[in-house]
Amino acid sequence: MKISDLPIRTRLIQFAEECAEASQAALKLIRAMDGDTPVPEHKAAVHLLEEIADVYVSALALDPDPMTIEAIARQKTNRWEARLNEPKTETNRGTSCHSAEGA
Repeated sequence: MKISDLPIRTRLIQFAEECAEASQAALKLIRAMDGDTPVPEHKAAVHLLEEIADVYVSALALDPDPMTIEAIARQKTNRWEARLNEPKTETNRGTSCHSAEGA
């Protein structure tokens, strides 16, 4: 049996699970970098790479069109970089709805 023979629902579940595990691994690396976990930073970084690979493999199992993915990725990269270069204003400075103002 090949991965492509699996029902799309099964492949989507696998992809979602791998994304969640990658998210947890990224958070673990942040905690390791901050010294908030006994896990060494190097070990957490290696684990994150393994989870990224799992996300990659499970994404490929969804059989996306590579040209479409590349075009969307380019658009998103450009938008992210444009946002990084925007002047800081009160609306994009990271103000929180939990601030003390109006409390």
